[in-house]
Amino acid sequence: MTRQAIRGAIERAPARRTAVAAMLIPALLFAATLQARTVYRCVRDGTVSLATAPEPGSKCVAKQIADDAAKMPNLWGDFGVFSGSLYERQQDGKTVYSTRKLPGSTRVMGFTVQTPKGSPAHVGLGKVGKPNMKTFNAQFKSAAKRTGVDDAFLRSIAHAESGFDRMALSPKGAQGVMQLMPDVSNQYGVRDPYDSSTSIEAGAKHLKMLLRRYKGDVIRAAAAYNAGMGAVAKYGGVPPYAETRAYVEKVQALYSRYRTAMGRPLLVPERPAQ
Repeated sequence: MTRQAIRGAIERAPARRTAVAAMLIPALLFAATLQARTVYRCVRDGTVSLATAPEPGSKCVAKQIADDAAKMPNLWGDFGVFSGSLYERQQDGKTVYSTRKLPGSTRVMGFTVQTPKGSPAHVGLGKVGKPNMKTFNAQFKSAAKRTGVDDAFLRSIAHAESGFDRMALSPKGAQGVMQLMPDVSNQYGVRDPYDSSTSIEAGAKHLKMLLRRYKGDVIRAAAAYNAGMGAVAKYGGVPPYAETRAYVEKVQALYSRYRTAMGRPLLVPERPAQ
């Protein structure tokens, strides 16, 4: 079967398009041929794409997939549910497919993919709203003074994490005002994660470490607080998890509002996390 015939069959069968796209997209479109196929997992600017040939400008790793594999491997990563498009273009005289829109690409179809869970990232329990300058005010001031972490940033994290609920418990297992995961609590010697003073102090110490690691970059520090330093290192910045991107945007908005409430100049614009 020719590529043109395969593409025509796909375009005439919406249900098949969806199923094929969800399984892997480009290389696995060719189910008529029984052979092992090479799929390239390409990373650029913290985003992942799949392609039938290495993408210019991306770091790509070849993956061999057998047509008779009992279960399709997860090549995307731990992104949750996300949607995208499959594109076709000419490269080195050949027709190639990719889930990244590159110059000269033509959109073939759209897809939605569910990837496995694998990150403690979450959107947080607190909602964006007016700054809360009263709850645990003394504890925040004290922890900020001792650690050198901006009081406004410390409060914005607590606001995004728990909404200042000292008894907050997330579905992922994060606890207390600062929503510390058990391993972080252990790292800072926290015996009672639901004690507001203890939680805020440990959260401030953790943020101090992160800010030092990222040279004061509050966006990366917030991303690491949410998804872990490993995820930030893996993607070179804010990881492409929907939960983390939503969380970072929330923290950015709150940080600006807390600085305004404290009469300080804005440092972080309310913009989407990059």
